[in-house]
Amino acid sequence: MASRAWPIAAAAAGLLGAIGAATAATPALVVDAQSGRVLFAERATDPWFPASITKLMTTYVALDLVRQGKVSMDTLITVTPDAAAQPPSKMGFKPGTQLTLENALKIIMVKSANDIATTIGDNLGGSVDGFAVMMNETARRLGMRESRWVNPSGLPDERQQTSARDMAILARALLRDFPEQNGLFQIGALKLGPNIIRNHNGLLGRYPGADGMKTGFICMGGFNVVATATQNGRKLITVVMGYGSARERDLRAADLFDTGFQSAGWGGQQVEDLPPSSLLAPPNLRPIVCGGRHREPEADDEPAAVAAASPNAENAVAPLFTPTGFAGALDNTPIPSSRRDLGPRVAFAPIPIWLGAAPGATAEGEAPRARGVGIAARPVRTKRLARTGATPPAAVTAFAPAPIATSVGIKDVTAKTRPAPRAALKDNLAAKPVAQTKPRTAAVAPPAKPKPAAAAKPRPEGAAARAAVKPKPAQAKASSATE
Repeated sequence: MASRAWPIAAAAAGLLGAIGAATAATPALVVDAQSGRVLFAERATDPWFPASITKLMTTYVALDLVRQGKVSMDTLITVTPDAAAQPPSKMGFKPGTQLTLENALKIIMVKSANDIATTIGDNLGGSVDGFAVMMNETARRLGMRESRWVNPSGLPDERQQTSARDMAILARALLRDFPEQNGLFQIGALKLGPNIIRNHNGLLGRYPGADGMKTGFICMGGFNVVATATQNGRKLITVVMGYGSARERDLRAADLFDTGFQSAGWGGQQVEDLPPSSLLAPPNLRPIVCGGRHREPEADDEPAAVAAASPNAENAVAPLFTPTGFAGALDNTPIPSSRRDLGPRVAFAPIPIWLGAAPGATAEGEAPRARGVGIAARPVRTKRLARTGATPPAAVTAFAPAPIATSVGIKDVTAKTRPAPRAALKDNLAAKPVAQTKPRTAAVAPPAKPKPAAAAKPRPEGAAARAAVKPKPAQAKASSATE
């Protein structure tokens, strides 16, 4: 394993070395949510590829439009062909499918569905480009200095970038400006019909007090998270970017939360006052995170990325991106990072969502139509059934015993199309010569001529009667007489 890990480690060291010795770790930031004071910062203003944490920006723009009265949470939005064509992670709805804005926001926070994020952009901004303009205007208004947005989903684009500082500012703005919608970021699972959709955030239900917000992954930027947690009435925001695995990212965030909650929470600078970075562009981690022997997941498909690696596999990338300590806000004394496991995740009661305007409605808001089961969903309609006007069996009864027909048409079809048993066919073939013999009225044999008594031999009683009823000689003689 060490021999395979070394080339990846060397490649990572080379890439990071090109960036500079001061950038050996990836961005990390801890901020007090109420005061905005920085408790820990490391490369907090370096530009970085955001991946699906972009959807926090998408959510802010949508909620801001609701606040302005331009749309409501019940507004129906329609899946466009462009949205339906987006790569995973996605819901896979067909173009024309409708759902409320509220359900769409729940889906992008839990499932991180790129098709739904694009649907929001197309419907609220007129197009993805139009919505990106709204995202950039909002970012400037909030003071997100390093952020540039070109799509609402976070799918790979070298022009789209942000920073840990900007994402902490955005998280504070969401909590401050839309307190009534904070529940969007706390959902552990959704239920759409029979399907359960679980949140990608590995801190929810595992770290004490974790209550939001959003994860993200692309090969270019690694595994990112913007997380919040509340303990003893105090809420912290932690941003971690660029890790080689979801597990190491979540453990690092948990460590930062632990130490943040142990700190005094006063002193330090405001998150808005962090100095700019010297980097002009984000580093591309694709060769490190998804290169070599690592299977490349679908773009921004975090579940596929997590499943691609065995839980016991050695991660040669994570140690390069894991700082060994925590620098306190008031001094430079490193605090050891000893956590190696978050424990099992609690079970969440799924929150129901639906298509259309209300539960039980279709995407067009009409009454729901019955849908057959997957098997026998396309019953065969024979030509004979088509001629008689009979209806083929429903999907749910396709494999059940046929009921007794009450329609005359069904009876006739059943009687005519019922195949003859093999034994009956055999008997018919054997009896065919007899069946073709026509009955004749002159088939009775003439009386036999009397023979001399001396020539007659005595026979047992009943023998003469049996001889008189033998059919073959009589029939043969009659036949020759009529021809």
